[in-house]
Amino acid sequence: MSMIEREDILFNWTEPIYMNFTHVGIMNKMDSIFRTKVNGQLVGRIYGDIYVHECPSELELELEPLPNNEATIQHLKLANVKDIHDLYPARDIESAELFEKLMDQLPGFGVFSKSNDELAAWSLQSYYGGMFSMQTKPEFRRKGYGIQLAQALTKLVIQRGYVPFVVIRPENEASRGLYTKLGFRKAFESVRGTFKPYIYNVEDDKENEENQNQDSNLFVNEVGNDLAQVAVDVALNYIRKNPSLGLSVELLSVEGNRTDSKGLLESLCSKYSEALSSNRPPHVIFDTTLTGVSSETVKSISAALGIPTVSASTGQEGDLRQWRSLSTVKSNYLLQVMPPTDIIPEVIRAIVTYMNITNAAILYDESFVMDHKYKALLQNFPTRHVITAIGNDRDRAEQIEKLRNLDINNFFILGSFASIKKVLESAKREFFERNFAWHAITQYQGELSSNIDNATIMLLRPVSDSKSKDRLGVIRTTYNMKQEPQITTVFYFDLALRTFLAIKNILQVGAWPPNMKYLTCDEYDGTNSPNHTIDLKSAFIEVTEPTTYGPFEFPKGKTPFNGHSFMKFDMDISAVTIRGGASVSTKNLGKWEASLDNLLYVTSEDDMKNLTADIVYRVYTVVQEPFIIRDPTAPKGFKGYCIDLLDEIAKIVKFDYEIKEVEDGKFGNMNEKGEWNGIVRKLIDKQADIGLGSMSVMAERETVIDFTVPYYDLVGISIMMLLPSTPSSLFKFLTVLETNVWLCILAAYFFTSFLMWIFDRYSPYSYQNNREKYKNDDEKREFNIKECLWFCMTSLTPQGGGEAPKNLSGRLVAATWWLFGFIIIASYTANLAAFLTVSRLDTPVESLDDLSKQYKILYAPLNGSSAMTYFQRMADIEARFYEIWKEMSLNDSLTPVERSKLAVWDYPVSDKYTKMWQAMQEAGLPNSLDEAVERIRNSTSASGFAFLGDATDIRYKVLTNCDLQMVGEEFSRKPYAIAVQQGSPLKDQFNNAILMLLNKRQLEKLKEQWWKNDDIQSKCEKPDDQSDGISIQNIGGVFIVIFVGIGMACITLVFEFWYYKYRKNVKIIDVAEATEDKLGQKTSNLRLPNLKNEFGAMGQIKDDNQKTQSLRTRTQTLDANNFKSRF
Repeated sequence: MSMIEREDILFNWTEPIYMNFTHVGIMNKMDSIFRTKVNGQLVGRIYGDIYVHECPSELELELEPLPNNEATIQHLKLANVKDIHDLYPARDIESAELFEKLMDQLPGFGVFSKSNDELAAWSLQSYYGGMFSMQTKPEFRRKGYGIQLAQALTKLVIQRGYVPFVVIRPENEASRGLYTKLGFRKAFESVRGTFKPYIYNVEDDKENEENQNQDSNLFVNEVGNDLAQVAVDVALNYIRKNPSLGLSVELLSVEGNRTDSKGLLESLCSKYSEALSSNRPPHVIFDTTLTGVSSETVKSISAALGIPTVSASTGQEGDLRQWRSLSTVKSNYLLQVMPPTDIIPEVIRAIVTYMNITNAAILYDESFVMDHKYKALLQNFPTRHVITAIGNDRDRAEQIEKLRNLDINNFFILGSFASIKKVLESAKREFFERNFAWHAITQYQGELSSNIDNATIMLLRPVSDSKSKDRLGVIRTTYNMKQEPQITTVFYFDLALRTFLAIKNILQVGAWPPNMKYLTCDEYDGTNSPNHTIDLKSAFIEVTEPTTYGPFEFPKGKTPFNGHSFMKFDMDISAVTIRGGASVSTKNLGKWEASLDNLLYVTSEDDMKNLTADIVYRVYTVVQEPFIIRDPTAPKGFKGYCIDLLDEIAKIVKFDYEIKEVEDGKFGNMNEKGEWNGIVRKLIDKQADIGLGSMSVMAERETVIDFTVPYYDLVGISIMMLLPSTPSSLFKFLTVLETNVWLCILAAYFFTSFLMWIFDRYSPYSYQNNREKYKNDDEKREFNIKECLWFCMTSLTPQGGGEAPKNLSGRLVAATWWLFGFIIIASYTANLAAFLTVSRLDTPVESLDDLSKQYKILYAPLNGSSAMTYFQRMADIEARFYEIWKEMSLNDSLTPVERSKLAVWDYPVSDKYTKMWQAMQEAGLPNSLDEAVERIRNSTSASGFAFLGDATDIRYKVLTNCDLQMVGEEFSRKPYAIAVQQGSPLKDQFNNAILMLLNKRQLEKLKEQWWKNDDIQSKCEKPDDQSDGISIQNIGGVFIVIFVGIGMACITLVFEFWYYKYRKNVKIIDVAEATEDKLGQKTSNLRLPNLKNEFGAMGQIKDDNQKTQSLRTRTQTLDANNFKSRF
């Protein structure tokens, strides 16, 4: 290039020069040389990226068949030239004849449809050897022809010994993706184009003068848009300083207020009429009004009067109300190109998509126009959002606080650096914590700074196209166009220059209508709008003047021009970290190519995730075991079934939460004024995102909040009472009779025994007083005091007392004792059986009906609970029905027949719930479940307190307390669900997560964990069952009696052994002496009247003497030691 610049002999600078896809740096240098040499210009510039195959040796050379066998690959023929040229994107530069010559020398292949031989795709290997060009019809690309054909041509190039490379235009994303899959990688940027020289001569001066006389334009701007005015002035200056453009512009200016439609209409019509009267009608209206009635006024006039217009107003196709339904003819000369301020907000959509943001607050200052973005910006996105202008200094902090109260934690600020700084400094310190995200989006160049302590802000700024940096620097320096924002100023400059050049080109080629009809505002009647055949759109697109900031993007195909045309540029994405009011670091995260639907290009996904606001939902709950249990050691301060459930949902939906206990401890009930309390109140006031706990789904709650699908079975109201407990005692058989009775029985026993001994001792007919009479009886029982006690004792047992006394008086005493004993034993046995069994059958209440019919046991539900609401409303319904019945029965207008029909019911509606509600109010409603349990424990089963509440709460209390029981069946069953705000998107997200957990049986596992875990259940004794026998606790005393008796017997045996072993031995000297003493005693006791007995006694004495003599003889032979040895 240096040699070309020095040596003129290499080029004929007066002739056009064509350069085909050379390095972009070479092309720019050539452009500079050409302008210097002959004041020429580069026209027809087309950019392309060179992609080279990385590993051609590894590519398999087997050609795969085309899909579905619908097409074949064939050699191209000359008959296919026209179809090839029609598919070629640069057909305006290269003619069909060129392809005819190329096809004679270079291999070419095409894909043809088998059905109609239609050319679907073609590829012609270039004369560069390794390069080939391929084009595919759009309707055939999705069938896979393109990638198959590209693979085939790549293999052919490799077979010829070349390294394949292709040229891909930057906007061709499809080709870039296709060749990347085949192993191609970008090598460098290239460009091709034609240089045309400018040769000054007199003919050109005349032509330029003629063109200058014909080129007249009308510039319409709005008050306050100073950037547009500066840019248009620079464009006019640029045209004057560059005569090679062959352009001279006469400009008439009109300025109007954005809100004053009438004033602008009058000014515009006046200026237009003035131009017509001077026979210099404007060729085009260059409109830089942004929005509002001023912009719509310009569009209305231009459409009505048929004046070609290029507008830089904001808005997409549907936002241009006056240009919504343009005819095909008018759409060719009424054009709109969106300014950067209209494209930059579209990056919010890309950020929301990338980060999956569910809520957003968008604040903007006067440098952005967002009036038309309210509906379209995040349309069809599941993102709650608010778009509002930045408040003034006094209201800004309150504005941010209100946005936060709407559960918004993602903030987007569109504005200048000064506006961004004000908003950041107005936010509270906690708004920069991990659950918030801040995004600063600006058109300006500079660095972000703010007086905040600690924050990381995502900053997005526009950057110019690398190909236009040199031109941008020249324009800004040469023409002093340094106003900010730079991108907007340069946009107006490029748009104005392109507009004027398009009109010039139309005039030069003679495409301007020679006898064009012009209407004044007064002549227009609403039906006589002219239709001109001016193809301003094509001329506008074909302008080849280089852009200063970025190239213009125009729609392809049938896509409307208006609302889809804009200037291309990139937005640089960076993370700015601020510490102590100063920016300490800026890290690049990627870029966004400005468009209506482009996504973010991120270089560091981890850093982007760090800038994402953590989704932290506010959860309010009520402690009720086992669903919610306080646990200071738990990560969130709570544990339980619902905590585990919410953690599982959080894993699926991807969020975090902070949980608090609601102050009043209520789930939520509505008072007579329609006001709510508890969790429901928090959800209504937007102070909570989620209501968690054993919260019943109720119809009145569903009118103000939403519930997810149930996560738990239907749960009703049940009754909790004290478990009946009979005190057990080992000596319970003794408690059957009172102590006084036992003492009386004992006294009767001793008295009867003593009386029997007296009767037997003094009765002449007793055995001991009448031995002769009973000497032949088998049983000879002498009832001394010991024997009497034994007889009375054994008489009480089934064994019986044995032989009764011989005397009649003694037998009467024995019979009386037997009768007494029979009655006592029978009464004792009956009472013992009843005492041990009847106490276990004590179940005074078994259902709600039993509870309502009795009056000893007090009962009540929890104050403010759903159970209380149920009974209260049931009582109210009964009262309402009673009033209806009363009105019907007391209606005098009823006929006898109608009254007889009502007489079937004595009382139409049961007053069960009315009485129960009254009883509950009298008993007093407990304020907490612990208070209810305490009242139950302080009661007895016969007369005490019963609690009515949720069956799950009662079931858990019974599970963890051995002294409580659940009575009766459940009633008024309702499901448990998670509560969310009305209309919250969390409802659908949680529904899907809960159903997923249900299908995976996770809910059953949670229920198993929190209801059947041994660590939770109390180790309770088995309650008495009616079918069970008498327990050892109640009858064990009998065995103690046995063991005590046996022990006493053992002690007695030991005593007897000791007594007979160690007692002192008495030596008998003369048995006769002892006998005499005895006989003497007996003789002295004889009575004289009883001679017969006395003689009988003498005979007995004689016998005794004989026996005594015999005894003495035997005694003398005994040895004391031998007697002792027997023991």
